[in-house]
Amino acid sequence: MNADRPVERIPVPRRRDGDYTDEAAAERRQFVVARTGTELAHIGRYSFDPGVLPGNVENFLGVAQVPIGLAGPLRIRGEHARGDFYVPLATTEGTLVASYSRGMRLLGECGGVKTTVVEQAMQRAPVFTFADARAARDFGDWVTASFGAIKAAAEATTRSGKLIDVEQYSVGAMRFLRFNYTTGDAAGQNMVGKATLAACEWIREHYPEPVEYLLSGGIDTDKKHSHINLLNTRGKRVIAEAVIPDEVIRRLMGVDTATLFRARQVSNVGALLSGSVNNGAHAANGITALFIATGQDVANVAESHTALVHTQLRDNGDYYWSITLPALIVATYGGGTGLPTQKEALEMMGCYGAGKAEKLAEIVAATVLAGETSLSCAMLAGDWVSSHDQLGRNRP
Repeated sequence: MNADRPVERIPVPRRRDGDYTDEAAAERRQFVVARTGTELAHIGRYSFDPGVLPGNVENFLGVAQVPIGLAGPLRIRGEHARGDFYVPLATTEGTLVASYSRGMRLLGECGGVKTTVVEQAMQRAPVFTFADARAARDFGDWVTASFGAIKAAAEATTRSGKLIDVEQYSVGAMRFLRFNYTTGDAAGQNMVGKATLAACEWIREHYPEPVEYLLSGGIDTDKKHSHINLLNTRGKRVIAEAVIPDEVIRRLMGVDTATLFRARQVSNVGALLSGSVNNGAHAANGITALFIATGQDVANVAESHTALVHTQLRDNGDYYWSITLPALIVATYGGGTGLPTQKEALEMMGCYGAGKAEKLAEIVAATVLAGETSLSCAMLAGDWVSSHDQLGRNRP
C-alpha cells in the first residue's frame, strides 16, 4: 500500500428515512460481516421494535445481552421505599448476586435497612472571564442580586427543572458559577445544560459590560468524581443504615462485631493512604449492576460510586453500619428507562415513571449496604476467595 495515498473511508450504512427498523439493523449487521467476517447471530436477536430507539442510540444493529440475576428479598424502611423488594442485578461477575442476596438476608433479620434521601441537586457550571479579578468579583455581586431573573430565564426551558441556587468561585480573572437544580424524576444533565445556556444568554444580554463565558468550566464534573460533589451533592445524597446485633452476624456470617469493627479501622487507614473516594468495600458493583438492568447512564457510576462508610460498635455489642452516597444519579423517567427490558426491571421494584426517583435511590443505597455487609464479612470469615472459586469461574 502506498503510504502517501489517502485511505478510503467506508462509512457505516445509515438511512435518511427508516433508519430505526429491523431492515436497517440487518443491513448494518451484513456490513459487519462483509468488513470483518464476524457473524452477529446473538447481537442480532432482540425482542423489541427498533422504532422505540431514537434518542437512545445511533447506527443500531443489535443488543448486548447481559445476564440479570435476582437478589432479595431486601427489606427497606425508607421514606419512599417501604417493604420487601426483589432487585434485578445485571452482571457477568459470578458470586455477585449470591453475595448481595446474603447481605440482604442479614439486613432483613435485623429489621431491614433505614434509607433517607437528604439532598438532591444537578449541576451545570459555566465560567465567565474578565479583564481582572475585581471585574470578576463585581460580576459575582451582580449575579447574586439578579438571581430571580436568572432563575426565571433558566426555568423557562423546562417543566420539571428548578434552579435552587448558584454557587460562585473566583480564580484569577474568572468567576465560576455552579448552577444547582432539582430535576424531578430525570437524571437531568441535558435538562440543566439547556436551562443554564438560557440563563447565561440572559446574563450576557443584561449585564452592563460585555461578558464571555464557557457553558462548562469543569466544576460540574460530569461523569467524573470530584471532592466538590462529596461535600455539596450531585444527583441525590442518600444514606442507608442498619443496626446489626452481634448474635445475628455471628450466626449468618461467621464473624463477630468486635472483629468487624477492628477491621473497619484498618480499612479506613487503607482508604486514606490510597486516596480512595470510597472507604467501603465495593459500592460500584451493586450500583453498576442496577444501572445496567434499569437503563441508567452507566457512565454515571464514576460519580455515583463515591461513598462514605461510618460504623459504630455500641456498648451492647450491636454494630451500627451506614453508607452515604453523596452523588447518586438515578432516573425513573427519560433516557434508557423507558426501553422495554429496562422498564420491566424498574416495574419489578415499583420504580417506573413519575414520582419514583427517590424510591429508586433508596433501593440502590440499601442494595449497596447489603453488598458492603456481605463482602466485608466474607473477607474476615475466609470465604471470599473460596466463594469466587466456587461461583465465579466459568472455566474447567
